[in-house]
Amino acid sequence: MTHPHGPPPDGDETVFLPPPGTPPHAPPPSPPGGRPPLGAVSVEPDAAPGAEPARRGRRAPRERRPRAPWPVRLVRGTLKLLLFLGACWALLVAAIHLFGRRDEARPSDAIVVLGAAQYDGRPSPVLQARLDHAIALYRRGVAPRMIMTGGTAPGDTVSEAEVGRRYAIRAGVPAGAILTERSGMTTLESIRAVAELMHQRGDSSAVLVSDPFHMLRLKLLARRAGLRGYSSPTRTSPISRNRAEERRFLVRESFGLPLAVLGAI
Repeated sequence: MTHPHGPPPDGDETVFLPPPGTPPHAPPPSPPGGRPPLGAVSVEPDAAPGAEPARRGRRAPRERRPRAPWPVRLVRGTLKLLLFLGACWALLVAAIHLFGRRDEARPSDAIVVLGAAQYDGRPSPVLQARLDHAIALYRRGVAPRMIMTGGTAPGDTVSEAEVGRRYAIRAGVPAGAILTERSGMTTLESIRAVAELMHQRGDSSAVLVSDPFHMLRLKLLARRAGLRGYSSPTRTSPISRNRAEERRFLVRESFGLPLAVLGAI
């Protein structure tokens, strides 16, 4: 029903007639209230000739910066690599230092003492500090036996292991409770020889005694050799009492540890 004037009665369909004189293709007039009729399509004005259609919701593409020459890229890459390696080295030094402060001593099959310098059958202050700590662990009942390590350096007449054995016997440790490994001249060689000796006896766990800076390397090498190693560093070494000397050994160990681990693979 068509209602040119006034609102339609309830229930009737509303049809709005265009006013007289309206072109036949013109859109129908809006109903009262300003809303377009249902199904009406809005017509936008024609764009100017040759103009591109407007895109809504998209930003104009950014201009790419020109690529730097390859020497510049090479220098930048080298600097980034050096920064990464420096950060890794700093973390390794911190790990060596922090691990050296841990004491994991617990009941085990043996106490392994890493060798150090000796002078004509007398242990050096560094070796003596390690031996004293190991003897104290033995007296506490941490393990039923001790294993001394260290071969014979050029010019010496006795091995580091034998010097350690004699020192422990004089301190009251029974000779039957001491084993020696006299072939190793490096930490890796000593740990491998100790692991073979312990495996032959059916042993698998050991408390490792050395200086604090040495403990992380020992722990990793013992695990690689099939031993359950527990670190127990000495606190009376002259290296630990001298801050400058301790830092020097920390730095040296930070380069020696990766090489030792790679050599054990």
